[in-house]
Amino acid sequence: MPSGSRKRVPTGLKHRGDEGWVEWEKIAPFREKKGHDGMTARILIVDDEKIARDNLEYVLRKEGYDVVAVDSGFRAFKELERSEFDLVMTDLRMERVDGMDVLERTKELYPETEVIVVTGYATVSSAVEAMKKGAYHYLPKPYKLDEVRILVRKALERRELEKEVRELRRQVKREAGGPVIIGKSEKMQQLLRMVEQIAPTDTNVLILGETGTGKELVARAVHAKSERCDRPFLAINCGAFTEELLANELFGHEKEAFTGARSTKKGLLESAQGGTVFLDEIGEMPPTMQVKLLRVLQERRLIRVGGTEEIPVDIRVVAATNRNLLKEVKKGRFRQDLYYRLNVITLYVPPLVERRDDIPLLCRHFLEKFSREQKKEIREISEDVLDVLTHYEFPGNVRELENIMERAVALAQGDRIEVSHLPPDLQQLTLRVPRPARREFLTLEEYEKDYILWVLKKVKGNKTKAAEILGIDRVSLWRRLKRFGLQEEPGGSRSR
Repeated sequence: MPSGSRKRVPTGLKHRGDEGWVEWEKIAPFREKKGHDGMTARILIVDDEKIARDNLEYVLRKEGYDVVAVDSGFRAFKELERSEFDLVMTDLRMERVDGMDVLERTKELYPETEVIVVTGYATVSSAVEAMKKGAYHYLPKPYKLDEVRILVRKALERRELEKEVRELRRQVKREAGGPVIIGKSEKMQQLLRMVEQIAPTDTNVLILGETGTGKELVARAVHAKSERCDRPFLAINCGAFTEELLANELFGHEKEAFTGARSTKKGLLESAQGGTVFLDEIGEMPPTMQVKLLRVLQERRLIRVGGTEEIPVDIRVVAATNRNLLKEVKKGRFRQDLYYRLNVITLYVPPLVERRDDIPLLCRHFLEKFSREQKKEIREISEDVLDVLTHYEFPGNVRELENIMERAVALAQGDRIEVSHLPPDLQQLTLRVPRPARREFLTLEEYEKDYILWVLKKVKGNKTKAAEILGIDRVSLWRRLKRFGLQEEPGGSRSR
């Protein structure tokens, strides 16, 4: 081509070498472009060829974007770990860390960030792979500057639209209130008020309470009412694994980190990116694991088992225990520094015996739940059943009550839960829960007579069983019955 006919390249722009020519044109005047949170949109350019990298940087800066350009996928990882970008434009073919790696890491760290994959070696298979991994667009070279401008603008517009949709979803979820926590007692009302107050913050939470009180339900409520409600909520019981398995579950592992590790696996802390991790029974965590967790809470980074690379994590931690962690700290079984990291906010879930007023409400809730699940039409719970359950100690708390009601619904044939549908040990308890007296005061003899009659009725006249429950022998029972005019002869019902 004669020198006089060569296409003029505007100052600051250069043509692409091996992969084709870029069609050059005049650059529009500088104008600032907004990204997330009303700030200037930030774009990361990743390309190991300087000419291509400089050209894109020049064009996008002129468009008003805040641009960072790097020459390798490895440097892109470092930039992504430092801060979030609204858009990443990455070349596909690069040494060591290629464009697919950059795409995957971007989506791991910032699922909302849009990614455009650029390549001069476009194939259908690589395009399909990129789109499956979450790329916004697959841009083959050569490309026109107008095409780049439009593509970048549309990618950023989609990011903003999706952000608005996510915010609406958060709002709906927050207003919906998340999981249902049943309780009208004062202690439960205090707990619910506290959840509402601390959920929107991002502080770590420690939930205290006996086994079965519903600590995970409270943790889910905290998550559902937080800004993280549209991100994952992942739970793990720290006492259910050996130390090695717990490390693998929490931190994940690299390929060939141990025998059988055929591929890289993300751990719970990494998979919950942007969301909430619930660490149940945190008091059971081994000391070495406590050290690793403390590092994650302090530095917001983790290292997979068998790895060396630090991976940034953005999570809220909610922990729970049925132990007295302060005593564990004094005994040297739990790290003091970890305790204070976790115990920024403390929530106490009372046992069922401290909220007996809630038992009828919980019974009704579980009745409706299991009737629906088992496709039954059971509408009532007998007064005798409620008497028994409100006097029972419930060592297993709400979880035990839930199991009792599930069993009762399964056994019920009609439309009512009766004492016979309760577990055998609770049926025995019915014999120790007398009904209120017919009038305010009774003589001791009247009370004894009424109670004996009540027990006999419950055991269907079986005097041997009645005597056993009353703590007397059959002869003593016969004498009392005779005194009260209720028995003619000691033989009674021989079969009984």
